[in-house]
Amino acid sequence: MRFLAVILTGLALIAPAAHALSLVNKIGMAKADYFVAQQAYAGWWIVGLLLPLAFLANTGNAIVLRADAPALTLSVAAAALIVLNLVIFMLFTQPANAATENWTVQPDNWETLRRQWEYSHAVNAAVTLLAFGCTTLASLR
Repeated sequence: MRFLAVILTGLALIAPAAHALSLVNKIGMAKADYFVAQQAYAGWWIVGLLLPLAFLANTGNAIVLRADAPALTLSVAAAALIVLNLVIFMLFTQPANAATENWTVQPDNWETLRRQWEYSHAVNAAVTLLAFGCTTLASLR
């Protein structure tokens, strides 16, 4: 279970990290360029399925490691951070996706939506990195 938790949480980190790393290059793009760049993410919803799997793996890790209080705490923290990622996505990222129909429609407030989308991914990268750290530390005990 330890290995599975580390692997799934690490894989769940890839997409938000990619978004965060591209933020500096994308945040100042002109409208037309930004909407073209966003099409590179078509089909990335499938990567989002890693988050519930990472949550389940970390929950399983907590159960397996329940006799070791620090490892249990770290596993529960990792699972909670994965849930936080999903909450941030639902509150900030998904509304921007919906308002732009996955970046195929250009509403007047597109710049606000872009900031919301980009920064929510950056925050989620940090949250998921913390989850990965917790999972790794729990699994190394």
